[in-house]
Amino acid sequence: MMINQNLTEQFVTILRMQRYADTSIKTYASHLTYFLKVSSKLKTEDITQKQLEDFIIWLVEKKKVGQSYQKAMIATITKFYKEIFRRNINLKHLYPKRKENKLPKFLTREEVKKILDATDNLKHKAILTTIYSCGLRLSEVLELKITDIKTQENVLLIRQAKGKKDRVVMLSPVLLELLRTYYKTYKPVNYLFEGQEGERYSERSVQQVLKNALRKADVISPASVHTLRHSYATHLLENGTDIRVIKELLGHNNIKTTEIYTHITDISRARVTSPLDFL
Repeated sequence: MMINQNLTEQFVTILRMQRYADTSIKTYASHLTYFLKVSSKLKTEDITQKQLEDFIIWLVEKKKVGQSYQKAMIATITKFYKEIFRRNINLKHLYPKRKENKLPKFLTREEVKKILDATDNLKHKAILTTIYSCGLRLSEVLELKITDIKTQENVLLIRQAKGKKDRVVMLSPVLLELLRTYYKTYKPVNYLFEGQEGERYSERSVQQVLKNALRKADVISPASVHTLRHSYATHLLENGTDIRVIKELLGHNNIKTTEIYTHITDISRARVTSPLDFL
């Protein structure tokens, strides 16, 4: 097991040197650790292509993993063998062929308002409001520095987000006022939202904050922190914001990714009468 641990550490070091994002490194390491644990009885460098294929098939058929997990595990194994053992593993034929057409979960404006109103703690309210107001990923809000707030231009700078891209989002006057109050109270030094020792605030803490807010606001819709980002995009579309603008604000590479939100708003705009109403 110690050998496997060393392999994971070597792999993580390479990813760091290649300047992968912390969240990506964490995902790669988690998937590799699981793969090495399952295959611990085998000599890692000697595992055959067929055995790797069988492992992926086992994950799908026996463990019932989702498509995103399947893709991530294939990417992890492929990169691991390339970087550590200089072996080119081809598992592309095991990528899921059919796309999952899941609509993103989102909250109504009223539900978002109830959640924010129910959050009494100033720091917690500032974090959730920033995520919703700017459509941020959880990792992005936690990486924000105080210097990323550009009050003169009324924008927030999101640095080295997914895909290593910087982007700019609008800064709501309501959010700016809340952040000013928060700053005067908590006096963060480096990160906008800091933990107890001045380090980066933890993802788990933010997830717990939202969980508590949902319960306190009596909102029964299933929601995660990422649901606030989906809600931001949906509400912008409902307000008539151009889809291409939303694409840039969300930091999507492809307009197709953004267009999934139109499926939600198209139905609400159509105001189709249910056949039940004709009975």
